[in-house]
Amino acid sequence: MAEPLTVNSQITDAVTQDNVKVLGDAPAQAMGNLYQTIGHSTGLAGGNAVTAQQQANVIHQAATTMGVTLLYTLGIAAGGNAADNADGGDAAPPA
Repeated sequence: MAEPLTVNSQITDAVTQDNVKVLGDAPAQAMGNLYQTIGHSTGLAGGNAVTAQQQANVIHQAATTMGVTLLYTLGIAAGGNAADNADGGDAAPPA
């Protein structure tokens, strides 16, 4: 069996201080990581909300366009029906 080695006490103190520093810094680094993650998640949520609003606006614009087109179509159909009945009703009634 190997003989135990004697290590200089200054070296063991330096290693111990480094380990204590690492353990002491860990909570602060963990909180920093947490804050960065929360900030990133909040930014993504805001971006997703903007995208959803833009897509909703596109859908609403398409629905409005279809509604206006339908109103114009009904106006033309009503005008055609009135023209057919303008001769006093002599035309054959629609089937």
